[in-house]
Amino acid sequence: MSFDFALSAGADDNHYDVIIIGGGPAGATAAIYTARADLKTLILDKGLTAGALGLTAKIANYPGIVGEIGGAELLERMREQAVSFGAKLSTDKVQGVDLEGEVKTLYTNQGTVTARAVIIATGSMGRGQRVAGEDRLLGRGVSYCATCDAAFFRDQDVAVAGNSDEAVEEALFLTRFARKVYLLSPTPELKAPAHRVAEVNANPKLDLRLGASLREILGEDKVEGVRVALRGQGEETLAVTGAFVYLQGGKPVTDFLQGQLATSETGCLMVDREFATAVPGVYAIGDVLCNHIKQAVVAAAEGAVAGMSVEKHLNGRKQLVVDWSK
Repeated sequence: MSFDFALSAGADDNHYDVIIIGGGPAGATAAIYTARADLKTLILDKGLTAGALGLTAKIANYPGIVGEIGGAELLERMREQAVSFGAKLSTDKVQGVDLEGEVKTLYTNQGTVTARAVIIATGSMGRGQRVAGEDRLLGRGVSYCATCDAAFFRDQDVAVAGNSDEAVEEALFLTRFARKVYLLSPTPELKAPAHRVAEVNANPKLDLRLGASLREILGEDKVEGVRVALRGQGEETLAVTGAFVYLQGGKPVTDFLQGQLATSETGCLMVDREFATAVPGVYAIGDVLCNHIKQAVVAAAEGAVAGMSVEKHLNGRKQLVVDWSK
């Protein structure tokens, strides 16, 4: 089932009761509860395999699922359920936010959206250690947003580092502008849906390198190439003018917040028992909190509580009302 939703041009159409950043088990479950409560809900997510659950090959202990199920399939079911209740899902990336005031503003690759409440469920696959040359050449050929910067690389050769469907989507988008796109997957296979992998293999502008780890981005004042370690084959230097990095790590993903929310010493967001942050109308759930066992069922439970907390906040009630039929 396809339920991806593109943002529209109208300001009213792009205003929501609640926007959930992250479509993993926490975010998808929160959307089930907010949409079921008749709140206009939007989920913004980078892709089905951008988070930990989507990358998990087999799950055998999720309540209600007998036998094994792939993480991506389980996640797709959660999202489909949220959409069935009226939530909208957009494959998009949040670049920045303004969380002050009653109306929250989010700046995404596709445009600007606003909401009365925001739930942050971005997980903990952010990167800490950078590739050599990455910081020095950021904005000089290094980018984290093909949608934003692809037009600057028209008829040039570029590299995309990553193996998720976000990386694949961005690489495919770049082929509209670039002469050649090297897709550097650090693993022996892409962690993307089969139809996307088929698109990669069929695109004449894409040069897929499996088992290729980005070691260094070369150049002084601008990107002039990338140094790549090929599994079992030594190293290779590719002459490119752009390097788009979509590698994953193990840190809470909070860079887009630009310091607007308080974090712990380890970079985790801090919330109260209802998952509210210190900023009214802003909530955080899942692995971005770093305070629980990393299990999909725990993240989903937090999403349920946060969804009800948002409904309580927006309707001005003093306590949560639990309706087990919902």
